[in-house]
Amino acid sequence: MTRSFVSDATKDSPVWKLGHLNHVAIAVPDMEQATSFWRNIMQANKVSDSVAQPDHGVYTVFVELGNTKIELLHPYGDKSPIAGFLAKNKNGGIHHICINVDNIKEALKTLKEKGVRPLSEEPKIGAHNLPVVFLHPKDCGGVLVELEEHA
Repeated sequence: MTRSFVSDATKDSPVWKLGHLNHVAIAVPDMEQATSFWRNIMQANKVSDSVAQPDHGVYTVFVELGNTKIELLHPYGDKSPIAGFLAKNKNGGIHHICINVDNIKEALKTLKEKGVRPLSEEPKIGAHNLPVVFLHPKDCGGVLVELEEHA
């Protein structure tokens, strides 16, 4: 199925707005090594501690870069989606990008109407305790896109 990405935003005013890049998520096979790289080699000023996210099957570390973040992801538990990604990409790599939206339910409704498939029917609470939804990479130019609601 070929999708047209020509904007119809000029036809009617949108009920939601796409915001700035929230983070780029990188799956890592060794969380300690990756955290050390960003903290000690790249000299990032703000690198969080590793936090278990059992509902999402990952451990997360956030590296703050001023205008955006890098999210380091490492598998948590047997059913981690990151474990599958790392099985195919032994050295890790970019897993997804996250973009802020001001109204995730309206964004989801509009995107579904335009043929973009979400990976879940309803938003879930993400690592920042805010509603998130992932969009199918086949509908987003081969990129797994996460939307996160920010008022």
